[in-house]
Amino acid sequence: MRFSFFILFSVFFSLVSSAQETKKISLHDQLIQDSIYKSTKKKVLNYSMKEFDALFFEYFNRKNDPNIVLSKTEFYNYTVQIATFSDRLAKLYPDQKETAAKNKEKWLSENYEDYRQYKVSQKK
Repeated sequence: MRFSFFILFSVFFSLVSSAQETKKISLHDQLIQDSIYKSTKKKVLNYSMKEFDALFFEYFNRKNDPNIVLSKTEFYNYTVQIATFSDRLAKLYPDQKETAAKNKEKWLSENYEDYRQYKVSQKK
């Protein structure tokens, strides 16, 4: 079941990422990400699949709720934790290490400004 979730996660992310290329984020945003990574890494690497699923779906529900606008810190808190979990998946499934690394890179390239533009477009 875990392996099938990893495959599903990879396919979903491939579809999302094929629609966008990896973008650079600002230095300020990278510093926010680094801070979040350092403070949550140990906790995230010990997440069960159930805890990760809850985080993953909470992020998408909140991101897509037109009545909620995440702060920059909240946004990066979700994306960095999801990216960090890719490290755990790479350890659990060594044959999927390359896919996990690509997923991590994509999640870390998520840009708050793009998210804000998405939220503005939701209101139209």
